[in-house]
Amino acid sequence: MTVSARASLRAWLRAPGSLSARLARHGRFEVQVLRQATAKLRAPERRALGAPRRGCTLVREVLLSVDGQPLVWARSSLHKSALAGPWKALKGLGRRPLADLLYRDRRVRRSTLQPRRIGAQGPTRRHMARQWAAATGGTPPRAMLWSRHSVFKRHGAQLRILELFHPDVAALAPYSGTRRPSWRTLAWAARERWARP
Repeated sequence: MTVSARASLRAWLRAPGSLSARLARHGRFEVQVLRQATAKLRAPERRALGAPRRGCTLVREVLLSVDGQPLVWARSSLHKSALAGPWKALKGLGRRPLADLLYRDRRVRRSTLQPRRIGAQGPTRRHMARQWAAATGGTPPRAMLWSRHSVFKRHGAQLRILELFHPDVAALAPYSGTRRPSWRTLAWAARERWARP
């Protein structure tokens, strides 16, 4: 990956606000729901959300595409009990982006974005690859390892979101009115190395 592409991808990982809205500026935006079901939480999700006091946990996994090209695999997780309260609108979300719930309510608060390079042979990567193949008929690129996660909170109920980026997203500008990262960003990216988790 070139210095310019690395800087662009880093900008996507740090870009605040709605990822769906940023992608939609580049073409026809679509959400493909891969799964929304009761499932066990992974270790990072348990650390962020804690064990449920009662009942189970819910997981929603989707592909975000622009002009038919999948660019982001996303996984949302929450305690199922929250579906009867602060996050009950999630049940009827369907193919609409989760951003429709997160950014139209001023009571929703978001934690700091946490970029992370996932393990190439880890459970998240393997699970994503299986879903990607089933949904697209192809395999995700080996370089699809960079992700970010954050936690949204509404009335004390938490929702964790992990977003895993296809390298091709680096060809798109994350901010409106920009075609490429600034030279200052490029110079910084050239000096820095992305640390592995």
